[in-house]
Amino acid sequence: MTTPTTTTASGPDRLPQPAPEAAGGGTGTVAVAGSSRRDRLREAFRWGGLRLVALAVLLAAWQAVVSAEVWPRVLVPSPGDVWRQFVLASTVHDGVRGYGGHLLVEHLGVSLGRIGTGSAYAVLAGVPLGLLIGTVRPLAVVLEPAVTFLRTLPPLAYLSLLVIWFGIDEAPKIWLLVIAALPPIAAATAAAVRTVPDQLVEAARALGSGPTALLLSVRLPSALPEILTGVRIAVGVAYTSVVAAETINGVPGIGGMIRDAQRYNQTALVIAGILAIGLSGIVLDALLRLVERIAVPWRGRA
Repeated sequence: MTTPTTTTASGPDRLPQPAPEAAGGGTGTVAVAGSSRRDRLREAFRWGGLRLVALAVLLAAWQAVVSAEVWPRVLVPSPGDVWRQFVLASTVHDGVRGYGGHLLVEHLGVSLGRIGTGSAYAVLAGVPLGLLIGTVRPLAVVLEPAVTFLRTLPPLAYLSLLVIWFGIDEAPKIWLLVIAALPPIAAATAAAVRTVPDQLVEAARALGSGPTALLLSVRLPSALPEILTGVRIAVGVAYTSVVAAETINGVPGIGGMIRDAQRYNQTALVIAGILAIGLSGIVLDALLRLVERIAVPWRGRA
């Protein structure tokens, strides 16, 4: 009679078994990733709900002030009045197209086009100017006070001069936005170039980099995150200056629409235009943040 052979746990024929942690590692990683996504979604919904509650409280307080007639209705219209003007300015009604023959989105689009053009020219001039100020000491002594001088001037201070020089068409508006947006870009670029680590510069010099290569391949990439921050600030400055830029012959344009409505005491339309500027500004800043994350993905990481 043959006796069956039993393989012991310590026998040589035993196959290696994966550790329990390793066997469940893939599933655990997926579970952790899924839990992390759920946590992020839950947090996003929580903060979004808080914003909605804050907005509801603000609208309720606004309506309460109007109902209590603290101020005349012509000075403080109700949220409903503002919404009505927003709809009227955005649609064709009784044969009238929006306000001044243009829809609200068209007014906003024209203003955004002016802001984009002015900001683009400011970037093209401000970045090289900031690089020169940050790297060439004699030029910094001469140019940095001029940049500071322009940065402290309010737009309305030189708008009249620009109108005298360039007339009342598009040129003075674009020039005003360029002058408003250029100083933040130049100042941010100069400051960023000056704070480039000396180790990077010395390493590049040791590898044979000349002044031009050093500037373009070391200083500029290292300073890029702060330069993009300066661009974001400059676009915001240009946006806040667009109403001043469109004071003269600014229709179509959101600033010109607001200015024109103010002349006829159309407070609800003025508030609707202000809200349109603010909301579009939030969207524009979010787009700039996205560009910043794509262009400098290493920012904020150790």
